[in-house]
Amino acid sequence: MARNGLCLPGNVPAFRATLVLSLLLLLQPISAGHDYHDALRKSILFFEGQRSGKLPPDQRLKWRRDSALHDGSTAGVDLTGGYYDAGDNVKFGFPMAFTTTLLAWSIIDFGRVMGTEQRNAVKALRWGTDYLLKATAVPGVVFVQVGDPYSDHNCWERPEDMDTRRTVYKIDHNNPGSDVAGETAAALAAASIVFRSHDPAYSRLLLNRAVRVFEFADTHRGGYSSSLKNAVCPFYCDVNGFQDELLWGAAWLHKASRRRQYREYIVRNEVVLRAGDTINEFGWDNKHAGINILISKEVLMGKADYFESFKQNADGFICSVLPGLAHTQVQYSPGGLIFKPGGSNMQHVTSLSFLLLTYSNYLSHANKNVPCGMTSASPAFLKQLAKRQVDYILGDNPLRMSYMVGYGPRYPQRIHHRGSSLPSVQAHPARIGCKAGSRYFMSPNPNPNKLVGAVVGGPNSSDAFPDSRPYFQESEPTTYINAPLVGLLSYFAAHY
Repeated sequence: MARNGLCLPGNVPAFRATLVLSLLLLLQPISAGHDYHDALRKSILFFEGQRSGKLPPDQRLKWRRDSALHDGSTAGVDLTGGYYDAGDNVKFGFPMAFTTTLLAWSIIDFGRVMGTEQRNAVKALRWGTDYLLKATAVPGVVFVQVGDPYSDHNCWERPEDMDTRRTVYKIDHNNPGSDVAGETAAALAAASIVFRSHDPAYSRLLLNRAVRVFEFADTHRGGYSSSLKNAVCPFYCDVNGFQDELLWGAAWLHKASRRRQYREYIVRNEVVLRAGDTINEFGWDNKHAGINILISKEVLMGKADYFESFKQNADGFICSVLPGLAHTQVQYSPGGLIFKPGGSNMQHVTSLSFLLLTYSNYLSHANKNVPCGMTSASPAFLKQLAKRQVDYILGDNPLRMSYMVGYGPRYPQRIHHRGSSLPSVQAHPARIGCKAGSRYFMSPNPNPNKLVGAVVGGPNSSDAFPDSRPYFQESEPTTYINAPLVGLLSYFAAHY
């Protein structure tokens, strides 16, 4: 039988059929539909709330003001700008670079269907790349973090009032960090593709810098968690190793430059750098599934048989996340949400859903399905699975609430975010000190400033959500939750 694009041979065992039928029920929508374009607009607007540095005249979230205007001064460099990663006031380079890569990938694959929001998406991307160019301006050095995370996390204060230590952390040949450097190279290379049509000179600058940063990452191999352990762990400690970021960086440089050296690097290092490892993961720490999906496009276009093993890995990834199959490596909540243990679960939901949608498009062009044992998943089925996850975020869930601030009639009111939870500078011009903000953190009142478009960490494995600031794993938004969601919402806004 075949329903919703999942095909089963006639002799499939009854227990497997039961699992698949339960899966099909999981995919049924709850609501009549969503305004995906409104959600897209808000998902991009969120990035303006995360801006650090001197805000531009066209800043739309007006409750934010300039902040961290002297970043980098202690190291004799200009490191103003960029994004705060989440609800704190530290600029962590590793997740910021991943956010930038995924924003670029969203625009590369879905920019043509973004409509009027493409301009805002490109602005959000450039806010990230402008900072990454500053962070890589000194040859042989990458500045990977601004702000002492311990003093920052000890305070609850607005970024505009920040008086915690803005310590600058870097990697170099003595203290390597191939993971964060490889991701930075990927971000610059991916963004160079976007800016080819918008700003060719800027595009060339990005690509040339990506080449230089990747060469540094590859020549001086090592993990930044070893070099900067006290600053980056346990916050953005690279548990997965730096090998995947080297392949990821090479894959984006190959896509951006079409230079044979990167194709040969990928083929030569596929096994050494473990392309097939942990294929059901994709996020700021683990790029394996993303590498395989990205490279598979060329195989499916009939242009690169030498990358066939990456397509096999990509197929394996798809099978590992399909719900209802006995071997699935990804859990689903009773309400149908992808769930992986640890904090900020929505990062997995949006990143994995982005790969499902992206791969489904590549498969569609090649008229291919994904074989998963005795079943076969069609592109239409993968799109439906990705859409179900997005719909859950927007309100199709047991609590009937949106997990995006400002979307729908009911959404989180007490997100774990300093700027959102404290009075704005306009409402309260006087400085609010480090510990003076604690009463706002503990308050049961809703946040006074709406961080429109922010998607929080989300409910737990049983679909329960506390909507309370101290529960940061559930209530904190991050840039790397929203970046892949921009691509997803662009597609669904254009096609539904």
